[in-house]
Amino acid sequence: MILLSDVSKIYHIGDDTVKALDHAKMYVDKGEFVSVIGPSGSGKSTLMNIVGCLDTATSGQYFLDGQEVADYSRNELARIRNRKIGFIFQDFNLLQKLSAYENVELPLIYQGLSPSKRKEQVEDALNAIGLWDRRDHRPNELSGGQKQRVAIARALATHPSLFLADEPTGNLDQKTGGMLLDIFHRLNEEGNTILLITHDPNVAKEASRSVKILDGHVSEAKDMSEIEEVV
Repeated sequence: MILLSDVSKIYHIGDDTVKALDHAKMYVDKGEFVSVIGPSGSGKSTLMNIVGCLDTATSGQYFLDGQEVADYSRNELARIRNRKIGFIFQDFNLLQKLSAYENVELPLIYQGLSPSKRKEQVEDALNAIGLWDRRDHRPNELSGGQKQRVAIARALATHPSLFLADEPTGNLDQKTGGMLLDIFHRLNEEGNTILLITHDPNVAKEASRSVKILDGHVSEAKDMSEIEEVV
Protein backbone atom coordinates (compact mmCIF):
# COMPACT_ATOMS: atom_id res chain seq x y z
CA MET A 1 0.00 0.00 0.00
CA ILE A 2 2.83 2.42 0.93
CA LEU A 3 6.23 2.44 -0.75
CA LEU A 4 8.85 5.12 -0.22
CA SER A 5 11.93 4.91 -2.43
CA ASP A 6 14.93 7.13 -1.62
CA VAL A 7 12.68 9.91 -0.33
CA SER A 8 14.43 13.03 0.93
CA LYS A 9 12.92 16.21 2.34
CA ILE A 10 15.15 19.26 2.61
CA TYR A 11 14.29 22.54 4.29
CA HIS A 12 16.23 25.77 3.78
CA ILE A 13 16.17 27.94 6.89
CA GLY A 14 18.19 31.06 6.27
CA ASP A 15 21.66 29.91 5.31
CA ASP A 16 21.13 26.49 6.87
CA THR A 17 20.03 23.33 5.08
CA VAL A 18 18.14 20.75 7.12
CA LYS A 19 17.55 17.19 5.87
CA ALA A 20 14.36 16.11 7.63
CA LEU A 21 14.38 12.87 5.60
CA ASP A 22 17.52 11.43 4.04
CA HIS A 23 16.94 8.86 1.26
CA ALA A 24 14.21 7.16 3.30
CA LYS A 25 13.02 3.72 2.21
CA MET A 26 9.90 2.16 3.75
CA TYR A 27 6.98 -0.07 2.85
CA VAL A 28 3.67 -0.89 4.49
CA ASP A 29 1.56 -3.73 3.11
CA LYS A 30 -2.22 -3.63 3.04
CA GLY A 31 -3.65 -4.77 6.38
CA GLU A 32 -0.43 -4.23 8.36
CA PHE A 33 -0.11 -2.47 11.70
CA VAL A 34 3.27 -0.69 11.60
CA SER A 35 4.79 1.72 14.09
CA VAL A 36 7.38 4.39 13.32
CA ILE A 37 9.49 5.24 16.34
CA GLY A 38 12.00 8.01 16.84
CA PRO A 39 12.88 10.86 19.21
CA SER A 40 11.69 14.44 18.82
CA GLY A 41 13.20 16.06 15.72
CA SER A 42 14.02 12.73 14.07
CA GLY A 43 11.77 13.33 11.04
CA LYS A 44 8.65 11.43 12.17
CA SER A 45 6.18 14.24 11.47
CA THR A 46 7.79 14.98 8.10
CA LEU A 47 7.42 11.32 7.19
CA MET A 48 3.76 11.33 8.21
CA ASN A 49 3.06 14.51 6.26
CA ILE A 50 4.51 12.97 3.11
CA VAL A 51 2.73 9.63 3.58
CA GLY A 52 -0.50 11.52 4.30
CA CYS A 53 -0.12 13.62 1.13
CA LEU A 54 0.06 16.80 3.24
CA ASP A 55 3.55 17.58 1.93
CA THR A 56 5.73 16.53 -0.98
CA ALA A 57 9.23 15.08 -1.07
CA THR A 58 12.21 17.08 -2.32
CA SER A 59 13.44 13.99 -4.15
CA GLY A 60 12.66 10.29 -4.41
CA GLN A 61 9.39 8.51 -5.12
CA TYR A 62 6.31 7.79 -3.03
CA PHE A 63 3.79 5.23 -4.25
CA LEU A 64 0.35 4.89 -2.66
CA ASP A 65 -1.61 1.83 -3.77
CA GLY A 66 0.81 1.44 -6.68
CA GLN A 67 0.34 4.99 -7.99
CA GLU A 68 3.14 7.56 -7.73
CA VAL A 69 1.79 10.43 -5.66
CA ALA A 70 3.68 13.01 -7.74
CA ASP A 71 1.34 12.18 -10.65
CA TYR A 72 -1.75 13.41 -8.79
CA SER A 73 -3.15 16.94 -9.14
CA ARG A 74 -3.83 19.11 -6.09
CA ASN A 75 -7.55 18.30 -6.26
CA GLU A 76 -6.84 14.58 -6.54
CA LEU A 77 -4.58 14.75 -3.48
CA ALA A 78 -7.32 16.50 -1.52
CA ARG A 79 -9.73 13.73 -2.52
CA ILE A 80 -7.23 11.08 -1.38
CA ARG A 81 -6.82 12.77 2.00
CA ASN A 82 -10.58 12.95 2.43
CA ARG A 83 -11.50 9.47 1.24
CA LYS A 84 -8.51 7.16 1.53
CA ILE A 85 -6.66 8.36 4.64
CA GLY A 86 -7.95 8.69 8.19
CA PHE A 87 -5.83 11.10 10.26
CA ILE A 88 -5.56 10.88 14.06
CA PHE A 89 -3.46 13.55 15.79
CA GLN A 90 -2.00 13.94 19.27
CA ASP A 91 -3.95 17.14 19.94
CA PHE A 92 -7.21 15.67 18.55
CA ASN A 93 -7.86 18.60 16.11
CA LEU A 94 -11.54 18.78 17.05
CA LEU A 95 -13.55 21.94 16.38
CA GLN A 96 -14.51 23.32 19.78
CA LYS A 97 -17.85 24.82 18.72
CA LEU A 98 -19.10 21.55 17.23
CA SER A 99 -20.53 18.55 19.07
CA ALA A 100 -18.90 15.14 18.85
CA TYR A 101 -21.53 14.19 16.25
CA GLU A 102 -20.83 17.29 14.17
CA ASN A 103 -17.05 16.79 14.33
CA VAL A 104 -17.41 13.26 13.02
CA GLU A 105 -19.92 14.38 10.36
CA LEU A 106 -17.79 17.22 8.96
CA PRO A 107 -15.55 15.22 6.56
CA LEU A 108 -18.66 13.42 5.28
CA ILE A 109 -20.17 16.79 4.35
CA TYR A 110 -17.02 17.49 2.34
CA GLN A 111 -17.52 14.12 0.63
CA GLY A 112 -20.95 15.28 -0.51
CA LEU A 113 -22.90 12.48 1.19
CA SER A 114 -26.64 12.82 1.74
CA PRO A 115 -27.89 13.67 5.28
CA SER A 116 -29.28 10.15 5.74
CA LYS A 117 -26.01 8.52 4.66
CA ARG A 118 -24.02 10.87 6.91
CA LYS A 119 -26.22 9.98 9.89
CA GLU A 120 -25.74 6.27 9.23
CA GLN A 121 -21.94 6.52 9.03
CA VAL A 122 -21.61 8.88 12.03
CA GLU A 123 -23.78 6.60 14.16
CA ASP A 124 -21.80 3.52 13.12
CA ALA A 125 -18.48 5.25 13.89
CA LEU A 126 -19.49 6.62 17.29
CA ASN A 127 -21.01 3.27 18.27
CA ALA A 128 -17.80 1.52 17.20
CA ILE A 129 -15.77 3.50 19.75
CA GLY A 130 -18.53 3.49 22.40
CA LEU A 131 -19.43 7.20 22.39
CA TRP A 132 -22.87 7.40 20.77
CA ASP A 133 -24.27 8.50 24.13
CA ARG A 134 -21.85 11.47 24.09
CA ARG A 135 -22.74 12.58 20.57
CA ASP A 136 -24.17 15.95 21.68
CA HIS A 137 -21.21 16.86 23.91
CA ARG A 138 -18.68 19.44 22.76
CA PRO A 139 -14.93 18.79 23.17
CA ASN A 140 -14.70 20.83 26.40
CA GLU A 141 -17.26 18.45 27.91
CA LEU A 142 -15.18 15.36 27.09
CA SER A 143 -12.11 13.80 28.71
CA GLY A 144 -8.82 13.50 26.81
CA GLY A 145 -9.51 9.85 26.06
CA GLN A 146 -13.02 10.62 24.83
CA LYS A 147 -11.70 13.38 22.57
CA GLN A 148 -9.22 10.98 21.02
CA ARG A 149 -11.94 8.40 20.51
CA VAL A 150 -14.04 11.03 18.74
CA ALA A 151 -11.01 11.75 16.55
CA ILE A 152 -10.81 8.03 15.73
CA ALA A 153 -14.55 7.99 14.96
CA ARG A 154 -14.09 10.97 12.63
CA ALA A 155 -11.41 9.04 10.77
CA LEU A 156 -13.43 5.82 10.86
CA ALA A 157 -16.59 7.43 9.47
CA THR A 158 -14.99 8.14 6.09
CA HIS A 159 -14.20 4.42 5.60
CA PRO A 160 -10.51 5.02 4.84
CA SER A 161 -8.16 2.29 3.68
CA LEU A 162 -5.29 3.74 5.74
CA PHE A 163 -5.17 5.16 9.28
CA LEU A 164 -2.30 7.55 10.09
CA ALA A 165 -1.91 8.14 13.82
CA ASP A 166 0.62 10.76 14.98
CA GLU A 167 1.47 10.30 18.70
CA PRO A 168 -2.18 9.38 19.44
CA THR A 169 -1.43 8.43 23.07
CA GLY A 170 0.85 11.40 23.75
CA ASN A 171 -1.71 13.41 25.75
CA LEU A 172 -3.29 10.43 27.51
CA ASP A 173 -2.60 8.60 30.75
CA GLN A 174 -1.35 5.02 30.57
CA LYS A 175 -4.74 3.37 31.16
CA THR A 176 -6.54 5.51 28.57
CA GLY A 177 -3.68 5.06 26.13
CA GLY A 178 -4.01 1.30 26.54
CA MET A 179 -7.72 1.47 25.76
CA LEU A 180 -6.91 3.46 22.64
CA LEU A 181 -4.38 0.88 21.49
CA ASP A 182 -7.04 -1.80 21.96
CA ILE A 183 -9.19 0.10 19.46
CA PHE A 184 -6.30 0.17 16.97
CA HIS A 185 -5.82 -3.58 17.39
CA ARG A 186 -9.52 -4.15 16.72
CA LEU A 187 -9.43 -1.94 13.63
CA ASN A 188 -6.39 -3.83 12.38
CA GLU A 189 -8.06 -7.20 13.00
CA GLU A 190 -10.93 -5.97 10.85
CA GLY A 191 -8.48 -5.53 7.98
CA ASN A 192 -7.54 -1.85 8.30
CA THR A 193 -3.99 -0.67 7.61
CA ILE A 194 -2.49 1.39 10.44
CA LEU A 195 0.70 3.47 10.54
CA LEU A 196 1.32 4.71 14.07
CA ILE A 197 4.01 7.29 14.81
CA THR A 198 5.38 7.46 18.35
CA HIS A 199 8.39 8.19 20.54
CA ASP A 200 7.29 5.60 23.14
CA PRO A 201 8.86 2.10 22.86
CA ASN A 202 5.95 0.55 24.76
CA VAL A 203 3.49 1.95 22.23
CA ALA A 204 5.71 1.01 19.27
CA LYS A 205 5.89 -2.64 20.31
CA GLU A 206 2.08 -2.91 20.09
CA ALA A 207 2.43 -2.96 16.30
CA SER A 208 3.20 -6.10 14.37
CA ARG A 209 6.27 -4.43 12.87
CA SER A 210 8.34 -1.37 13.75
CA VAL A 211 10.36 1.07 11.69
CA LYS A 212 12.89 3.34 13.39
CA ILE A 213 13.84 6.84 12.31
CA LEU A 214 16.81 8.87 13.48
CA ASP A 215 18.18 12.07 11.93
CA GLY A 216 16.03 11.46 8.86
CA HIS A 217 17.35 7.93 8.30
CA VAL A 218 14.72 5.18 8.19
CA SER A 219 15.41 1.49 8.85
CA GLU A 220 13.64 -1.65 10.01
CA ALA A 221 13.71 -2.44 13.73
CA LYS A 222 14.55 -6.13 14.13
CA ASP A 223 13.70 -6.50 17.82
CA MET A 224 12.66 -4.64 20.99
CA SER A 225 16.24 -3.74 21.92
CA GLU A 226 16.59 -1.78 18.67
CA ILE A 227 13.36 0.07 19.36
CA GLU A 228 14.56 1.08 22.83
CA GLU A 229 17.93 2.22 21.47
CA VAL A 230 16.29 4.78 19.20
CA VAL A 231 14.91 6.83 22.07
